[in-house]
Amino acid sequence: MAVDFELHVDHNRYLPDGGRTIDAVVSVSAAGGKRGPALTAAEVIMIDCSGSMEGEKIIEAKRATGQAIDLLRDEVAFAIVAGTTGARMVYPRNEAMMAASPATRAEAREAVRRLQADGGTAIGTWLELANKLFRAQDADVKHAILLTDGHNVHQKHEELLATLERCRGQFVCESRGVGDGWSAEPLNAVADVLLGTADGLPDAKSLAADFQKMIESVMGKTTANVGLRLWLPRGARIRFVKQVYPDILPLTENGRAVSDRVTDFPTGSWGAETRDYHLSIELPAGKQLNHEMLAAHVKVVVDDQDVAEGLIPAHWTADAALSTAMNQRVAHYTGQQELNSVTQEGLAALAAGRDEEATAKLGRAAQLAKASGHEDTLRVLKRVVTVIDAPTAQVRLRRDMSAVDAEMASVRSRKTVQWRKHKGATAGDDGGTHADEDDTDSENENDGSVS
Repeated sequence: MAVDFELHVDHNRYLPDGGRTIDAVVSVSAAGGKRGPALTAAEVIMIDCSGSMEGEKIIEAKRATGQAIDLLRDEVAFAIVAGTTGARMVYPRNEAMMAASPATRAEAREAVRRLQADGGTAIGTWLELANKLFRAQDADVKHAILLTDGHNVHQKHEELLATLERCRGQFVCESRGVGDGWSAEPLNAVADVLLGTADGLPDAKSLAADFQKMIESVMGKTTANVGLRLWLPRGARIRFVKQVYPDILPLTENGRAVSDRVTDFPTGSWGAETRDYHLSIELPAGKQLNHEMLAAHVKVVVDDQDVAEGLIPAHWTADAALSTAMNQRVAHYTGQQELNSVTQEGLAALAAGRDEEATAKLGRAAQLAKASGHEDTLRVLKRVVTVIDAPTAQVRLRRDMSAVDAEMASVRSRKTVQWRKHKGATAGDDGGTHADEDDTDSENENDGSVS
């Protein structure tokens, strides 16, 4: 393993009489350890070549793709796909992947240089071809970039979702919209299922820097096959598991049962980085006041080996001051998730002409963005609404907004601000627990030891 992992749990362990839901934020950090051999990697870049890409967008897309090709390490398997109403190979010409080398990189750049914009858009077909290419690879890291400038007009959304389900767990895909005519809906769907990031780049000239950042991140991964392993006591169930930093990503559907009480949630490959996760658990009914139990045991596993762990204890109390207190980190990320939800709901209401509902939802979004210090989301929201007073959620819909402003608000609301402990906070404000803290003796009360 090339990095050292640390895991920290934050939650309020105290539940009221009859309470069954416990929420925890699990923060996982990977720090640079002894660097081992570079991970094997495979990269597919899918470029929208529909007619609307003609002009600056296709020019900048080709330039960005050429720079991305140059950043691939020798021996990294790669392929370039042109997407329209179907998908075709740009490099190599056959449906395969080539090992990066000075010669193949030069050939690929020349093939990309000849691309022209002509046709429609059916994103699912591009992903189908990428999935076929990745299935023939046994690389540690399988990563794709999908770039489009339009709406997925030649494919039903249900068809795209079905394609994504076939791709789930096979590779990670970053989705990008360029220009001012793209739709956030397919980009967000790709990110949700394939655990990548979604973003918009209204200025095509920013493509090269964004592609460079993505490829450098992939080439910097040092540990593959990292997952969260969650043990629950008998009778408990997982309500949801989400990544909440640096982007909101739903992970519940990716869970893989190890046993009847243990579930693994793959998180992909890591470099030196921090990711935060929100776990919500429903506990068995019928627990008495002053009873304490282990609500969950969470681990980081690499290639099925435990590398870090933490406990999530629960204690039932009649003290309302204890049971109603919300852990600061959990509150922060709960607000971030609400920010994403009310932004999406507000934009949907706006698109449907429900102006009163849109104003209320987007006002709440502005309020949450201001309270959490999410300046980036607040900035894009201000292109959709005029913010009169963010703390009191007073906004007015803008009539001079462009369509891309709403799409930008949709993708940017998925990005989160990391929680930081406020100055002056005491140790108790944190509520964190580590596996080495002797804060519960209840493992033996719950049908044996933790798996």
